[in-house]
Amino acid sequence: MQGRVLIIAGSDSGGGAGVQADIKTVTALSGFAATAITALTAQNTQGVHGILEVPEDFIAKQISVVLSDIGADCIKIGMLHRADVICVVADTLKELASHIPLVLDPVMVAKGGHALLEDDALSALKDKLIHRARVLTPNIPEAEALSGKNIASVDDMVSAAHAILDLGPDAVLIKGAHMPKQAKDQQLNDVLLERGGEVEIFSSPRIDTTNTHGTGCTTASAIATGLAQGMDLSTAVRRARAYVLKAIVTAPGYGHGHGPLNHAHTCVKFDG
Repeated sequence: MQGRVLIIAGSDSGGGAGVQADIKTVTALSGFAATAITALTAQNTQGVHGILEVPEDFIAKQISVVLSDIGADCIKIGMLHRADVICVVADTLKELASHIPLVLDPVMVAKGGHALLEDDALSALKDKLIHRARVLTPNIPEAEALSGKNIASVDDMVSAAHAILDLGPDAVLIKGAHMPKQAKDQQLNDVLLERGGEVEIFSSPRIDTTNTHGTGCTTASAIATGLAQGMDLSTAVRRARAYVLKAIVTAPGYGHGHGPLNHAHTCVKFDG
């Protein structure tokens, strides 16, 4: 099927999230992955142990040389931890890729609790990038930060989705795995809202596991691959969710914390 996806995100040395998870996901779904690394992390299943900066001009150069030669059918953005990085990515894409759809995963906190977005970077994200997104893919804490609303139910997710659309993206997918414990049941619900469209709620069985490291990166990259391959957004989301579900169920169980997914599973048959 192919479909070229340029991934702009941080590296996870543990291989479960970040650019490593993105590349595995795009490849498993028969796309082609290229990358622009925004930061290096010393990371494993138990947390982030250090972050090494990548100079802003080198981030821009990575984006530029990929787009000028290989090109991209969709761009997936993950960890942009500083305002300066957000600004250079936004300016570079405005110049070179204004016509390419963008999947923006607003990565704020790692699974182990380490902050991956500096305080002043959230304002830059809102001002410079969110309005460019074909779809924004926040989890519940990220959706709360973006919308200013508390989320404790599916109705709250819908309300937050409407508020986030006011920031300018074409669509928002709020992922429900972080629903407060008192609101949890046997179903996991994600809410998709496109501008001018109806709310779509995706439900699947909740899985009791700690092998969830990288689910956000994986979901966003799977959606980006679907868009790059010509799928409409709803179809891309449904295939992404099916892929992630099987990757969790067949996770290898590595590490002593939040374990990685099985990105290399035989991809689910998907009829769209």
